[in-house]
Amino acid sequence: MAESMTAQGLVLAWPWALVLLPLPWLLRRWLRPAPDAGTQALRVPWFGLMQDTTATWLKKPLLAAIATLAWLLLMIAAARPQWVGEIVTLPVTGRDLLLAVDISGSMDTQDMFLAGEPVNRLSVVKKVAGEFIQRRRGDRVGLVLFGSRAYLQTPLTFDTETTAILLAESEIGLAGRETAIGDAIGLAVKRLREDAASDRVLVLLTDGANTSGEVQPMQATEFAAREGLRIYTVGVGADEMMVRDFFGTRLVNPSADLDEDTLRAIADRTGGTYFRARDAADLARIYQKLDELEPVESDQEAVRPVDELFYWPLAGALLVTLAALAYVVRPGLRRSAAPA
Repeated sequence: MAESMTAQGLVLAWPWALVLLPLPWLLRRWLRPAPDAGTQALRVPWFGLMQDTTATWLKKPLLAAIATLAWLLLMIAAARPQWVGEIVTLPVTGRDLLLAVDISGSMDTQDMFLAGEPVNRLSVVKKVAGEFIQRRRGDRVGLVLFGSRAYLQTPLTFDTETTAILLAESEIGLAGRETAIGDAIGLAVKRLREDAASDRVLVLLTDGANTSGEVQPMQATEFAAREGLRIYTVGVGADEMMVRDFFGTRLVNPSADLDEDTLRAIADRTGGTYFRARDAADLARIYQKLDELEPVESDQEAVRPVDELFYWPLAGALLVTLAALAYVVRPGLRRSAAPA
């Protein structure tokens, strides 16, 4: 476990800046004053108001103290004071996990139930997969949505809460009405190839067969196998469903288009597993099984939160300087306003 050795409390990030503290005193002691030419190089109407007061302001104890305080605050700000908090542990893992979720038109089939109410397939996936995502704290999780085309909805991130929210906000048909399984796998391979994680996993969830896209599923699977990407496939949809038509009620198979052979072949070729989810309970058990097959790592990294505080002394120096200028200019303004 990596642990920062920085002490807790108030510290200076650049303490060497304090060596500039005696600079004004050194300049005043060693530099000769500029010779007085006796004439103004530039005519300034209000210069006379300040000339008498500013010429001797350093000789006044109050103004000298204000100038010293302003310079001290400015140097403290330059030294970057920081407040270093207590050690906070963050989970660290070498696993990158992408979820590829089918949002094609067939996911609108209402052959599943939540809380006893019939709902479409995507609604069940949102609930169960969303809970799965939030349990993956410590993994970098990303989200791919696919229909006629595949899109990266969320890049790999430790922010599992945001990923779950974006999954919940997905809508059927957003990526088209057809199903591009090969494109979804290809996009996952491309995104995961860019990262150096030792363990890369794709969970592909669909309810149909490849009907669109530029890459065939098994061709994309070969790319994934060469890259060391492990794919778990999940087929969603009930085996039986009662539907009503003109002739009455009849029993149909709403998952007749599900290409289980291809999904099983994809998982076998990449070292993953194929799962079949016929209802919400099946899907919940599948994601629990995935938690067992791909457990969250327990390694942690210790860090200390740091808050920058330089703006406080900087603001103090500015206020002190403005107060000193007001003190210097005010007598001259009074004299100019007095009647002749």
